[in-house]
Amino acid sequence: MSEAGGRGCGSPVPQRAPWSLVAATAAICLVSATSVWTVGAEPMSREEKQKLGNQVLEMFDHAYGNYMEHAYPADELMPLTCRGRVRGQEPSRGDVDDALGKFSLTLIDSLDTLVVLNKTKEFEDAVRKVLRDVNLDNDVVVSVFETNIRVLGGLLGGHSLAIMLKEKGEYMQWYNDELLQMAKQLGYKLLPAFNTTSGLPYPRINLKFGIRKPEARTGTETDTCTACAGTLILEFAALSRFTGATIFELQVRKIRLKDYERPAQLEYARKALDFLWEKRQRSSNLVGVTINIHTGDWVRKDSGVGAGIDSYYEYLLKAYVLLGDDSFLERFNTHYDAIMRYISQPPLLLDVHIHKPMLNARTWMDALLAFFPGLQVLKGDIRPAIETHEMLYQVIKKHNFLPEAFTTDFRVHWAQHPLRPEFAESTYFLYKATGDPYYLEVGKTLIENLNKYARVPCGFAAMKDVRTGSHEDRMDSFFLAEMFKYLYLLFADKEDIIFDIEDYIFTTEAHLLPLWLSTTNQSISKKNTTSEYTELDDSNFDWTCPNTQILFPNDPLYAQSIREPLKNVVDKSCPRGIIRVREESFRSGAKPPLRARDFMATNPEHLEILKKMGVSLIHLKDGRVQLVQHAIQAASSIDAEDGLRFMQEMIELSSQQQKEQQLPPRAVQIVSHPFFGRVVLTAGPAQFGLDLSKHKETRGFVASSKPYNGCSELTNPEAVMGKIALIQRGQCMFAEKARNIQNAGAIGGIVIDDNEGSSSDTAPLFQMAGDGKDTDDIKIPMLFLFSKEGSIILDAIREYEEVEVLLSDKAKDRAILKGKMIPSYIINSNPEMENEEQPSSENDSQNQSAEQISSSSQEVDLVDQESSEENSLNSHPESLSPADMDNAASISPSEQTSNPTENHETANLNGECTDLDNQLQEQSETEEDSNPNVSWGKKVQPIDSILADWNEDIEAFEMMEKDEL
Repeated sequence: MSEAGGRGCGSPVPQRAPWSLVAATAAICLVSATSVWTVGAEPMSREEKQKLGNQVLEMFDHAYGNYMEHAYPADELMPLTCRGRVRGQEPSRGDVDDALGKFSLTLIDSLDTLVVLNKTKEFEDAVRKVLRDVNLDNDVVVSVFETNIRVLGGLLGGHSLAIMLKEKGEYMQWYNDELLQMAKQLGYKLLPAFNTTSGLPYPRINLKFGIRKPEARTGTETDTCTACAGTLILEFAALSRFTGATIFELQVRKIRLKDYERPAQLEYARKALDFLWEKRQRSSNLVGVTINIHTGDWVRKDSGVGAGIDSYYEYLLKAYVLLGDDSFLERFNTHYDAIMRYISQPPLLLDVHIHKPMLNARTWMDALLAFFPGLQVLKGDIRPAIETHEMLYQVIKKHNFLPEAFTTDFRVHWAQHPLRPEFAESTYFLYKATGDPYYLEVGKTLIENLNKYARVPCGFAAMKDVRTGSHEDRMDSFFLAEMFKYLYLLFADKEDIIFDIEDYIFTTEAHLLPLWLSTTNQSISKKNTTSEYTELDDSNFDWTCPNTQILFPNDPLYAQSIREPLKNVVDKSCPRGIIRVREESFRSGAKPPLRARDFMATNPEHLEILKKMGVSLIHLKDGRVQLVQHAIQAASSIDAEDGLRFMQEMIELSSQQQKEQQLPPRAVQIVSHPFFGRVVLTAGPAQFGLDLSKHKETRGFVASSKPYNGCSELTNPEAVMGKIALIQRGQCMFAEKARNIQNAGAIGGIVIDDNEGSSSDTAPLFQMAGDGKDTDDIKIPMLFLFSKEGSIILDAIREYEEVEVLLSDKAKDRAILKGKMIPSYIINSNPEMENEEQPSSENDSQNQSAEQISSSSQEVDLVDQESSEENSLNSHPESLSPADMDNAASISPSEQTSNPTENHETANLNGECTDLDNQLQEQSETEEDSNPNVSWGKKVQPIDSILADWNEDIEAFEMMEKDEL
């Protein structure tokens, strides 16, 4: 998640080979060499930088102050409801809750941020609260990975800066390593997780009972992610060197396989990292996403630099910088060479299969890869860092935030944004490496967007959907640990920080560990003397000792020249030069690949192309036709890739035909005092009434109907006249409720779920369907809110009596809703961004999809049972019950986060794209990479009859169905 601060060029370093010394100091040497280097952007004045830095401080105070006032000692703040999130007292969010351990997570995660932001008195008070209130012996199951990077890292970062302040002589004079003792206690609690045959840790552990005990409720897991097992060395090594207890450093550095017969004291040597290195795919030098902790077999065989793998690569390079072990650098360089060879498709970073690295494993990217440009800065490979960062920035300018996942043609795939800091992190390191004021403007944009779209009265709320602007009731601890730290450092001058940041390395959670640890307690061999590592070509080390004259030619427009071709890449309907085109695919005179929309089963030429792509056409006894792909039967790897794309497109076309036309989520925005539009609730649409995507939004005060269920003529028509009526779900049809409130004079309606505690965070959103009759008589807009979101409006009515809301297809500009306690810079910040041109209308997309479907083969059914079950648009058990009599069309979670009208390739809008460019457009917009099997007919073929014929390559494709962040 984070990057290294680096070492000053003249700082003391551990004894090691001269070439290693240069590599360790590369990042900061770049800063020194280029700190006065500027490009096309105008330099930002000292006054403006100070103003932006002060805004960051005010934003941190708003987030941290509300956490301390409304949530502490809970782990995290729920900013929409202004209360703390306590594990077990809120609906489960699945794996996300594994970060919560009832140990005041946000406070611990924020400790060193307080010092970086020069809030030393608040830091001292926070340390006292941690020592007084935090208990690490709770009966709760937590993630080993999250607890390590957030809690153990937070305690160590707090200790690092506490001893620094104590040495300065003004603050923390009473401090006597208390945070370090807590860290040591936590470290010992995490050690039982490593009790596996491979040495890879269990993904979860009970803080009180450990692993496998009946009371522990954990220890049965078999899989963990690569990043989860490979992101431990910095914190555990720092704990060992701070305390002298070498067991922690040894525990996460696994012995090589043949060393099992060595003396017992070596059993903890080179624990998890060595094992992962041994298990890499030897021909590609890539690692998978998920691994079996007992057997070491890869469970998911796709590889990238985003979710599930990201910080594994990060910690290899940083372990070398902090610990001085050359083997870590050798491994990183080997992996980096493979990444740039297979995964990097500038400016994209696309996952591939570890056994078939020339085949892309998906057509979308996740937001966590935004850290990678920053890591490339530390590596010294600046050009691809600039390219990828610029591409990400263009996506942000289109959607205001980086969606949790987006496609290769830059459309939303997963629409959430939990206020992740990775892009801010890479922005900071690119600015440090280049001195280019352009990156200060990028940081300014991030500040403005956070204040305009995420700021709420009780903190900052995560975005539930970047398209509508709706919020989620969460503010993760990493937002305070990382985002404000990187933004403040971006605008701060050296004299604005009370210590030298270059004396520290950043962990993946942006916690600070002092570089002097590299010379402390060096009881472990630093030089790899084994012959078990792959022979490395010298080209792997081309960038180990970067030459700044090569990185930065004597051209003040160097970085700008790299960014310029990417300026409009997101807005172009047919982006060029983005998807890797191998020369042999399109030799002179070669035809572009066959697309699913053009396929005709009666065309002999098409059947020949299918054969070349490894796709078999099977005529079944019942008259149906089935397609199955065997990648190994393709004429070449390029044809196999074309075949995979064809199968994915065909599945999408099939799935789209089976689905009813769906509408995206809507927004309910509270615009009255004291909310002023800063609370946005995700609402489900209706299949009847006023379509908010085609008409102007509806604004009005809310009033409860009587009877509350709205199932009969209202007895309080005067109360709802000219207002938006609130109705409870149940006892009659949605359309009947709409007619009753419309007859009473309401201008709109909000149906609130009667299932207490239901929330869009945990339940799939759905559409309110009609009653089987003609619903053209319903003219008012109708939206649906789950109980949790609805209670926010009801609570506001109880407290403020009059509550005004805005019903719309997406949240509107809140800057115009002026009210008290909104800083002027929020009101006045960059209003042009609110009016930024949006993607083509959903109606156009729907029409395009319909045209594409009509031009392709009819009666296409999806074979994959799992996909058809998960994505079915039939009634959902949580959305519809007989007692309710509410009829609904269910929207699965994938439809909540991925606009279903965007599933197909967009038409040529500007007429400038060639046929070849159109062929390169990626179409997939589904949440999962689907099983490449399609059948023609009226029945769905069971998947079991097809899986028997699949080889290892096809199984790898199927694993992508389980993909999740």
